Amino acid sequence: MPYCTSCGTELADTAKFCARCGTPLGAAASSASPQAHAVAVAEPLDYTIQGDNLQVARLKLKPGQEVFAEAGKMLYKTPSVQWETRMSGDSIGQKIWGAVKRKLMGESLFWTYFRANSAGEVGFAGAYPGRIQAFDLKVGQSVMVQRDSFIAAQASASVNIAFVKKLGSGFFGGEGFILEKLTGPGVAFIHAGGDFIEFNLGPGEILQIDTGCIVAFDEGVDYDIQFVGGIKTAIFGGEGLFLATLTGPGRVIVQSMTLEKMRRELAPGQRGGDERTPLETLGGFFNSDD
Repeated sequence: MPYCTSCGTELADTAKFCARCGTPLGAAASSASPQAHAVAVAEPLDYTIQGDNLQVARLKLKPGQEVFAEAGKMLYKTPSVQWETRMSGDSIGQKIWGAVKRKLMGESLFWTYFRANSAGEVGFAGAYPGRIQAFDLKVGQSVMVQRDSFIAAQASASVNIAFVKKLGSGFFGGEGFILEKLTGPGVAFIHAGGDFIEFNLGPGEILQIDTGCIVAFDEGVDYDIQFVGGIKTAIFGGEGLFLATLTGPGRVIVQSMTLEKMRRELAPGQRGGDERTPLETLGGFFNSDD
């Protein structure tokens, strides 16, 4: 089994890039032309993330630099930054299929593109209290993120749909069958609720997480759903019947508050906290509140 010479991650025999750090491997590294390498390396993006639990990503664009964003996430821009809403793809079929995939991911039909004619700035934020996470992705490097979390990214990066391969993960996982896959090169930004906790799992190391609390994980991390144990614990423990299990190696980010939990807290006449009665637990067997 080969290993990445840069970060030491275990790799598949057919891998051309390291899923964790994006380093080209073997023939992919030697056959890449200087022109292809120049295209694959994104221009550095100058940005800051400000705030506490209502954070703002401030992107300072150089002349000619372009980013794209989910509709409705922009807070402000300077006059030198021009914007245009369009569908991605070269052909009509690609544009339509791209729009369908974005709706499945919980995103808008169109991306909004921001291009700086001269030096300028544009700011983005999430739609509810939470944190913003930036991923500086190398060429070929990917990260899996929760549905409906994408905010913005450099034009060189891509956002695609990722289907959960295991039926158990799709039926019982809080993320369902669909995740978002962000691929470099370039910087991409996502938003999720509450505060974030980050784990760096070693090979074979396992982390069990409430199914709706996963923010993001490296593409090389294995994602599955497992039964929590005894029936009494599952029914009366208030945590539901299943937990997500993530197996390393790779990075995992967990959120302390999901949007559904926040909705339950703010709904008048509802009980506080995440406690679930036995009937609610059984009634939500195929549906996660998170």
